[in-house]
Amino acid sequence: MEEIKVSPDYNWFRSTVPLKRIIVDDDDSKVWSLYDAGPKSIRCPIIFLPPVSGTAEVFFQQLLALTGWGYRVISLQYPIYWDLLEFCDGFRKLLDHLHLDKVHLFGASLGGFLAQKFAEYTHKSPRVHSLILCNSFSDTSIFNQTWTSNSFWMMPAFLLKKIVLGNFSKGPVDPKMADAIDFMVDRLETLGQSELASRLTLNCQNSYVEPHKIKDVAVTIIDVFDQSALSLEAKEEMYKLYPNARRAHLKTGGNFPYLCRSAEVNLYIQIHLRQFHGTRYAAIDPSMVSAEELEVQGSHLSSSQESA
Repeated sequence: MEEIKVSPDYNWFRSTVPLKRIIVDDDDSKVWSLYDAGPKSIRCPIIFLPPVSGTAEVFFQQLLALTGWGYRVISLQYPIYWDLLEFCDGFRKLLDHLHLDKVHLFGASLGGFLAQKFAEYTHKSPRVHSLILCNSFSDTSIFNQTWTSNSFWMMPAFLLKKIVLGNFSKGPVDPKMADAIDFMVDRLETLGQSELASRLTLNCQNSYVEPHKIKDVAVTIIDVFDQSALSLEAKEEMYKLYPNARRAHLKTGGNFPYLCRSAEVNLYIQIHLRQFHGTRYAAIDPSMVSAEELEVQGSHLSSSQESA
């Protein structure tokens, strides 16, 4: 299969958007890898945070589409951090390095949890203007792995990969979802033992989001109705935590809708970001707004007709 890896879009992305490596910690082994595309004059871009198995490349379809409409998009990959405070401190230093005061965060699964924790961590001097949480969670206890989180560091890479693969969809899926799974397995293979162990540790360390600290942040929750690694209880908990959040539901999409249902996900991202047009927190080049509005209306119309 591996259709995504050989697709023209992916090859265009790899050949035109450079991967940057940035060190912001005293420990120079902690390297942030990121793609930064779109107008650099934008000071409040949207930043994408990947799941446990993901790298900065997994959001290439969002990066290509959104930059085409005039948005500044950053997709990143975390260094090896073993606890949430360390991650939040490192991410704050990265934003300082990039001269970004406030940002919009899109987080998938673990990425969504880290986005919420970062918003909570910086609530006294806010750095997060809005959140888009895709197939995400607010409490690590849902994985029933808090007791093993201290032992991931000593597990061999093959065992860690087996743990991650255990959450991937099983059974029949449509061709696009199968391609997305293949692509994510391929990305997983590029991660070393320490990278995987540290991400699983962050994913399962006993921690939960304190919603009262981020009640002023605009939130959109994207989730799927078909099989994903998240239980119904975890989804319901997210709705309770963010009663005023916009909800974007996809009939299908599995664990990786940003890969296999990218057009729908991109539309929901645009609808979310549109509320900030004309403000200092706009993620889009002002001169591109009217063209983007027309594009959204057209996409909205066609997706409404498809679901009718």
